[in-house]
Amino acid sequence: MEKDIQKSIEIYQQQLKQGDIQKAYFTLMKYMGTLKAHFPKSYHTGNISYGYLDYTYFPFFNTYLREHKLRFGVVLNHKDMQFELWLMGQNATIQKEYWEILKNSKWNRHLNKMPQYSVLEVVIEDHIDFYNEESMTDNILYRVTNYAKEIQEYLEGIENNDH
Repeated sequence: MEKDIQKSIEIYQQQLKQGDIQKAYFTLMKYMGTLKAHFPKSYHTGNISYGYLDYTYFPFFNTYLREHKLRFGVVLNHKDMQFELWLMGQNATIQKEYWEILKNSKWNRHLNKMPQYSVLEVVIEDHIDFYNEESMTDNILYRVTNYAKEIQEYLEGIENNDH
């Protein structure tokens, strides 16, 4: 094990010496700030969580989501290099409750088990293109807000049918 970690650290150091990782990481983190700054005022946004080179995200929510202990996240999936929309619960109990509600929905029916950090994940942009940053940003914001609205309406519809 020690040898494996030492080799990984050596590879990491070699990559850092090239400078590409720092440049890419800085650009992506700055872009997350840009997305957050351009987010529609109909939602409140939280702080950016930078993660461990796995996921970087910022949460957003409105009154309905807050009352139901839910929040959405705009997530940069580093491994797949794509932007995703996640629906997350405030704690494990809420996550499980909403997984049961959403596991057979059109967004989750392809899954056999709940995602690790959320109850629902939708790919928003799988081709990150900084040569066309403005149109990419417009597309991400448009898709995030449309999916968020559709998912919230789905939850409200289920809630209304239960009463």
